[in-house]
Amino acid sequence: AAGQQARLDGTVRITASVAASAMHLPPIIARIRKLEPQIAIELVPSDDTRNLLYREADIAVRMYRPTQLDLITQHIGDIPLGVFAAQSYLAERGTPTSVTDLVGHDFVGFDSNTAIIERFAEAGIRIDRNFFKTGCDDNIAYWELVRAGCGIGFAQVNIGRNDTLTAEIDLGIPLPTLPIWLTAHEAMRQTPRIRRVWGLLTEGLKPLVS
Repeated sequence: AAGQQARLDGTVRITASVAASAMHLPPIIARIRKLEPQIAIELVPSDDTRNLLYREADIAVRMYRPTQLDLITQHIGDIPLGVFAAQSYLAERGTPTSVTDLVGHDFVGFDSNTAIIERFAEAGIRIDRNFFKTGCDDNIAYWELVRAGCGIGFAQVNIGRNDTLTAEIDLGIPLPTLPIWLTAHEAMRQTPRIRRVWGLLTEGLKPLVS
């Protein structure tokens, strides 16, 4: 019955990671509100992947492909990643231009998350947690550590290139990408207001992908 509601007005709850909620969604939501003022938006920043399963949100923005049953998904595209460091750090330590130049540089990594270690391994570079002189699993705090000059780190290129405190480093190696998926319950996807917000989210997220 909820999926067959014909009215466009109402509330749509969107869930996304804490980082995506802070860095990407605010201007997109502002545009949605401007175009559809009768639709109220509730943003649920959370790294918990169970939101849709427990009907805590109507639409989820995920950085991986959801596999649960009864969900409709759409791959928006892939966000390119880059290597960045604070201008202050590079002024003091110099700018590496290849993997061999990394010896002697400090890196900002994750704490318990092994994603960066795994990506290095895929590039043929074996490292462990001791490689990172600073570590943090929270993506927002992680980027602030890079911006403050704690060392070389990784970020979405749209974030790093728009930050005047940092500079991109070209190491001459391919980097992985970060996929964006929209997800909703199949029963709710055709609700007019959810369908409309889904479309506007797609338009807003497209400029982030390669």
